[in-house]
Amino acid sequence: MANRYSALIEAVFLRHFTSNDQSFEFGREELVEIATSEGLAVPKNLGDAIYSFRYRSDLPDAIRAKAPSGHEWIIEGAGRARYRFRCVPVARIEPRAELLAIKIPDATPEIIGANALGDEQALLARVRYNRLIDLFLGITAFSLQNHLRTTVEGIGQIEIDEIYVGVDRTGRQFVVPVQAKGGSDRHGVVQSSQDFACCAQKFPNLICRAVSAQFMAGERIALFELTLSDGQVKVVDEKHYVLSPSTEISVDDLRAYALRTT
Repeated sequence: MANRYSALIEAVFLRHFTSNDQSFEFGREELVEIATSEGLAVPKNLGDAIYSFRYRSDLPDAIRAKAPSGHEWIIEGAGRARYRFRCVPVARIEPRAELLAIKIPDATPEIIGANALGDEQALLARVRYNRLIDLFLGITAFSLQNHLRTTVEGIGQIEIDEIYVGVDRTGRQFVVPVQAKGGSDRHGVVQSSQDFACCAQKFPNLICRAVSAQFMAGERIALFELTLSDGQVKVVDEKHYVLSPSTEISVDDLRAYALRTT
């Protein structure tokens, strides 16, 4: 399956690419045309063939070799059943192993921890029950919807893992799209860019503060606040939290936290 997907997406890329291109569009139906002409089985789920390279897997070597040094190709939505290859500066959103982890009293109901299905759902539940969005962003936040599927003009259908709305002490109101990743998954700048576009269209009067969450080794949860700067996704802040029984948060821990201002 992976080899077939790679062959199809590589053929689509090479069909359109010229040496001066920074971006170009293609249609989902081209996968069928290429599979038929090359004698390959047509994927039952054409969307998954593209989705896998947008969010989960590296593009084939032949495509990555066409990017200048310090750049990479990404696949964006460009409307219904249409997509765009675009060459962008390399951006990696990865937790820093050396960052101090903050111990937080674990408020996750035991029945949730015992029955969570998959890393992503477990992570979203822990973030929600321990009000980590509130702590991280310094606002009062409320979960509005899980797995929001919607259509964004100029992009097509997207999905946001969870979306919060919130308010701060001055009355400013916020919308917070959250993307959740298990330990081996990677944050995708495509997803974050889509989140910003969605919030601008669906919540034009709210301030968007996008967050990515990731499980790390040692029960750490890494949270990133992201922004768009010159069309690129950038990290504004990063914090690591460890959900701990109260008995494991020592007096020394509390004294150390008391000395910190951020």
